[in-house]
Amino acid sequence: MRTTGNAQSCVIDPMAQPCVPVAVTTGEKRQNFPVHRIYCVGRNYAEHAREMGASDKEPPFFFSKPADAVNTGRSMPYPPMTENLHHEVELVVALGTGGRNVSTEDALTLVYGYAVGVDLTRRDLQAAAKEKGRPWTTAKGFDHSAPISAILPASRCAHPESAAITLAVNGELRQQADIRDMIWSVPEIIAELSRYFELMPGDLIFTGTPSGVSKLQRGDRIACEVSGIGSLVFELAGS
Repeated sequence: MRTTGNAQSCVIDPMAQPCVPVAVTTGEKRQNFPVHRIYCVGRNYAEHAREMGASDKEPPFFFSKPADAVNTGRSMPYPPMTENLHHEVELVVALGTGGRNVSTEDALTLVYGYAVGVDLTRRDLQAAAKEKGRPWTTAKGFDHSAPISAILPASRCAHPESAAITLAVNGELRQQADIRDMIWSVPEIIAELSRYFELMPGDLIFTGTPSGVSKLQRGDRIACEVSGIGSLVFELAGS
């Protein structure tokens, strides 16, 4: 059963709604995008699939992060329980409407806007989970694991089919590709996801990362961008 904020009494105070800022121009009122769920696509760039030991012919698969994993600040803590934290820069799709069994032809009508995000991964925990056939929750769904830029409405950028995507650490370029290199396009991702879930307004979809993922250290400065969509800069705190 779905309920809204005041539809029933709660025995504890409800948590604050996770939100991501919407990119605004000078003079526009600040607005936020409330996050419902975060879906992520695995191995959606052929070169990244190969560097992770998979065939580039395999279809991508889906996993998720909690809504409150979003981080829009300039700093985030280095997560506990890992010494092998990896960066994965991604184009993020923000849905303004939802649906089930959406066709690829209609998929883009669900999109509110786009952002650039980073799927932070505790790679050592992921490797251990893979070895034992266990879920990736501790590797992918930890606190602050989804840094994200402000969301640019599609009304201002249309629906990009080609755009440079980059990530640098302390000024060193580590990931560089074009979103046109994705194995599955944005419409195909939305359509496929809607076969498994009822997509809802507020859903975010991290669409996969290109090759070049590598280890981050405490104190690193991460700068990433999807050309024409947005940029994101943050630092990893911790001694």
